Formats: sequence, C-alpha cells, structure tokens
Amino acid sequence: MGYGYWDDNTYKAGKTFRAARGVDDFGYTDSLRARPRDTWKADPTLDPFGVDKRECRDSDGHPDSLPIAVLFDVTGSMGAVPRIMQDKLGKLHGLLQRKGYADDPQILFGGIGDADSDRVPLQVGQFESGNAMDEQLRTIFLEGNGGGQKSESYELAAYFMARHTSTDAWDKRGRKGYLFIIGDELNKPRLSARHIRGVIGDKVRLDVSVPSVYRELEERWNVYFVLPDQSSYYNDPEIADHWTELLGERFVKLDDPAAVCELIALTVGIGEDRIDLRDGLADLRDIGSVVEAATVGKALALVGERAPATVTGLPRDLGTGTDDVDFR
Repeated sequence: MGYGYWDDNTYKAGKTFRAARGVDDFGYTDSLRARPRDTWKADPTLDPFGVDKRECRDSDGHPDSLPIAVLFDVTGSMGAVPRIMQDKLGKLHGLLQRKGYADDPQILFGGIGDADSDRVPLQVGQFESGNAMDEQLRTIFLEGNGGGQKSESYELAAYFMARHTSTDAWDKRGRKGYLFIIGDELNKPRLSARHIRGVIGDKVRLDVSVPSVYRELEERWNVYFVLPDQSSYYNDPEIADHWTELLGERFVKLDDPAAVCELIALTVGIGEDRIDLRDGLADLRDIGSVVEAATVGKALALVGERAPATVTGLPRDLGTGTDDVDFR
C-alpha cells in the first residue's frame, strides 16, 4: 500500500462538506451506534482477523517509504484523541513532508480496545501516503467501552504489529519504523492465546509474556507509548512504572492531548535526524502551533533527559535548546 499523494484541498473540502450536512467525521462510529451492540464489528478494511501482512512498500512515486503507525486506545475518554488527530491530519502531513522530516511517510491508523469485554478490541488499517489515510482514520470505530480493570489490550496490538507487518524500510534499508501507541492504562498481565486466536486468527496455543512481545516488536519498530492528560490515570505512578519498565525513555507524557499530531511529527523528525528539538519547536511556532510547541517541547525534553546515548531512533544530541519556551 502507500500509493497516491496527500492533497490539502481535498482534505479540507471533505471536512467542509460533512460539516455543512451535519455528518459526523467518524461516520462509521455514528452508524454502528444506531444498531444493537451485538452487531458491532470492525469495518472490513480495519479487521485484523486473517490478515497476513500490512505492508509499507516503496514505489516509483515514493521510493523511500517510512512506516509510521498510530494506534489509539478508543475506550472511554480516550476516544476523543482520534478526533483531535483527524482535525489536524493535514498539519501532521505538512510537518512530515513539507518540512522535510520524512521524504515518503506512509501512515497507518488503528484502534485498541479490551479483548475481554469489547466487541471490537483491535482495528488496524493500511499504510497510506495520500488522502486514503483520512478515510482510514475516520473509519475507526470509537467503541468507547473498555473493561474497567485499568488495562486494555495494547499487547494484542503490539503482537499484530510485530508479526503481521512488513516494510521495505526494514527489509531493504534496515531502518526501523515508528509506532505510537496512545493510551492511558496498563497492558493485560499476559497476552492471551485465546485473544490471538479470536481476534487475529493465528493458531497460538500458549499465552505469551508481555515483555517478550515488546522485545520482538522493538526489533523493527521505534515504539512509543504516549499518555495524554485525558483521564485520571495521567499522574498514576503504576502506569508510569509499567510503561517505563517496558519502553524506557519512550514512555511520553503529554500535558495537552491537542498536541498529539505535533508530538508525532517532531518525534519522527528528530528520530530521522532531520531536525533537533529547537528547530522543530520553531517550525511549530511558524505554523501557529504556539501552545502545542510548549507542550511538545516539555514532553520531548524529558525524553531527551532520560535517553541513553545509544538508544536507536533518537540522535545522541537532541539539540534541546529550549530556553525560549516556558514549560511550566
């Protein structure tokens, strides 16, 4: 996948058209909510069951494809974050490509729920370069339930991304992709073989330890867990300890969920050694994201402080010259 080109005018025209007719941007969610709960299911384009690989491939138009995956927790209050992302998708793509953070970014979106209690616990789209990424994002079902146990099925999503993706960036160039999991709870204690069989379709007989899933995932992906200030768990030390133990410095707290697109763009730009943090924050201010610049600057400066010099995907010098930004 990954053919086509992004067009801002098409994106804006679609939003204007839907707004004028009172159509929800997330129309698939709107349509399912009018039906009985036992009929809810993922759109076929996002259903992970039986999928061999989601592929990020080079093409004549995009010869240097860079895979970027964004998987949202769509339970409870976290369901607002995909809407924020969709509102700013044009800005994200503009930062990545027009500012030169990545030559040929291909973006995949997905949704994460609770495999113990939700009808649609996992949704995974395709890697897209053009406006199809907007359609994909808007087709995610924002189920909004969750199991209420302070955990969601992030580990199931991690398993899918580790076992069911293939990228030319890695296969041809040995370059990791970028995976952002945006949520506010813990992984399940173990990855259930029953969940793998039922949701993804792999014939797995034994449960899998969560750390082993993330170790495998990080062989080909720079994995970030982003905790936006969107729920009562934002300052929960158990959440921070859990994700820091799994991902180290790539556990990122984001004070303002409205800055999620800007955070993703700058993280990729820094990871690809196209910018340092100071340059990235200047770019944000140039496009009018002044408040977001302060939020992202605080989040990534803390990542830089915690990062060892040898961490893959983060340059040795983040260029954290941020004395002109008030992080309070």
